[in-house]
Amino acid sequence: MNADRRHAAFARSEAEELLAASADWDLSPSRRLHYKDILMQQIDHDLSPSGETSPTPSRRRLPRPALVLPAVSLALAGALVVTFSGGGHGSAPATGSTGSAPAPADSATVTLGRIADAAMKTDRTPVKENQFVYVQRLVRENKGTLGGPVVLGAAHKDEVWLAQKPGRVSTVGWLRSSGKDASMPGELGPMTTASPVGPGLWYPTYAWLASLPTDPDALLKVLYAQTTVDKGDSKDEAVFRTIGDLLGSAIMPPATASALYKSVARIPGITWIPDAADAAGRHGIGITLRAAGSATRSVLIFNKETLAYTGSQDYFTNGRAKADARGTTGDVLFGIDAVMARGVVDRHGEVPAKTAG
Repeated sequence: MNADRRHAAFARSEAEELLAASADWDLSPSRRLHYKDILMQQIDHDLSPSGETSPTPSRRRLPRPALVLPAVSLALAGALVVTFSGGGHGSAPATGSTGSAPAPADSATVTLGRIADAAMKTDRTPVKENQFVYVQRLVRENKGTLGGPVVLGAAHKDEVWLAQKPGRVSTVGWLRSSGKDASMPGELGPMTTASPVGPGLWYPTYAWLASLPTDPDALLKVLYAQTTVDKGDSKDEAVFRTIGDLLGSAIMPPATASALYKSVARIPGITWIPDAADAAGRHGIGITLRAAGSATRSVLIFNKETLAYTGSQDYFTNGRAKADARGTTGDVLFGIDAVMARGVVDRHGEVPAKTAG
C-alpha cells in the first residue's frame, strides 16, 4: 500500500530484495506492488540524467487511499495498482481546465462557500458498521511507457465496496473493474493492505469521518498532521489531493463534507476554474491548487447547478511537463475520473437500487 512507501534511501536495497526472492515466496499482494513500485522508481531515477523522476511513468500515481487486488503476479504488479479516489481517471481533457484565465482569488472562496452550504443540506442516513459504501467511477489513466509521453488509456469502470468495520482490518473492501483497459476485468476481488489498518485516511469509514472536527481550521490541522507527501509535491497539494480522495471515495455526514469544503478554501493557492469536464464529459466548476514547486496538480469538479462533486483531473505541472518527450511546456493531463454512482449495501458485490448524490 502507498502508506508503506519508505524513504528513497532504501529503494535499491528493497528492489534487490524483490529480485532475489523466490517465485514461491509467500509475499502479500500489496507488498508485491509496494516492492514493484520501489523498483520502478529506482529505475526511473537511474535513467534520468538529473536524478529526477520521469514525469511520464508507466504506472499511475498512487492517490490516497491506495488499495490493491490480490493474487497479482510480480510481472503484472506495476500495472495493476488500483485506487478508489479522485486520482484514478477517465475521459477527455477538460475544456478550460488549463487555458482559462483564473477568476479573482475570492471566486474560489465564494464558490466553496456555496458548495459547503449545499453539502450541509444533503439528507444522509448514517452507514452501519456491517454495511458497505458502494462507489462506481469511470476511469482513464496513463498507459504510456516508462520515460515516454503520457498516453491516456480507454475509459473503464471501477466499482468499489468499502467496508465499515471498526478496529484494524486487512481487507478494507472489494473491487471489480470492467472495460478495455481495466485490470483483471469482471473479477470481484478483495482490496488488502500489507498490514492491518484502522479507520482513517487510508480506511475512511463513515464513523471515522463523523468523528472529525467540523470546525474548518481544526479539520485542516488534522489533515495536515496526518497526510504524507509524495516526493516532488508540496504539503498543500498533498492535503488538497487527500481531501479530493475522501470526496471521491466515501459517503460522509453532511457536516463533515461541509467542513471539508470550507477547509479547502483555507489552503493557499486555491483557484476557481469556470469550466472543467470529468471523465463522463460532464462540464462543471473546477477548483484547483497552484502550489509553487509541486510536481502535480489536481482539479476537483462540481456540478454547476447542484454543486455536487462529480470527479477529478490530475496533471503534471509546468515544471515537470517540460521534461516530457514531446517537449511540452504546459501542464499535462495524466488522469481523469468521474463518480457515476454511490450508495449503501449490506453485502459486497451488491449494487444499490438507490444511489446517493
